[in-house]
Amino acid sequence: MKNIFIASTSTVHGKGYLEYAIPALKDFFKGVSEILFVPYARPGGISHDEYTSKASEAFSQIGIKVVGIHEFENPKEAVKATQGIFIGGGNTFLLVTQLYKNDLISQIKDVVSKGTPYLGTSAGSVVTGVSMHNTNDMPIIYPPSFSTFGLLSFNVNAHYLDPDPTSKHMGETRATRINEFHFVEDIPVLGLREGSWLLVQNDTIILKGGLSARLFLQGKEAQEFANETDFSFL
Repeated sequence: MKNIFIASTSTVHGKGYLEYAIPALKDFFKGVSEILFVPYARPGGISHDEYTSKASEAFSQIGIKVVGIHEFENPKEAVKATQGIFIGGGNTFLLVTQLYKNDLISQIKDVVSKGTPYLGTSAGSVVTGVSMHNTNDMPIIYPPSFSTFGLLSFNVNAHYLDPDPTSKHMGETRATRINEFHFVEDIPVLGLREGSWLLVQNDTIILKGGLSARLFLQGKEAQEFANETDFSFL
């Protein structure tokens, strides 16, 4: 029943907000006239109304209305009634804190598991995994739990960056950080490069966007998988 679009990012270099994904999203949300936007991840500098307006502008290109979950007195009822859900990017710690605060973790997982289309970008993609442990964000707030929707049986590392062999930076690479995670946890981690997404439909999890993805497993060398790979084996 699942119908999920898990994007590494909302914006790729040289293009506007969601511009690169709009053609695919038009097909993904076919038959949907209105979606519920969750702006909880955005800290400071932009209000929930402004963030929702930004999402609304993008979706207006394909004739879909966007309403913010913060506009509803009862967020759980809004989730139950919506035709589709979009959780945008920002800070994953803040997003997860707000999802727990509003008692939405189980509610969103339930409706999405039953077929409500779900779009996540960046932080909104990270939370589709087993936990938020593989976010790149700073812990600006302490959520009640690191457990997230568990719509996937693995974790997503959004905005995945490959090590630059010409760089003189001596800090840890993204791969090093993920390997550190696997020192204490055995959850698979998929590094999604910007411009790519996972399309989850029923029992298939297909990599889209024309780029490969990097899979990290505990105790094993990281492995590269080509575009159109089905990750349902995870």
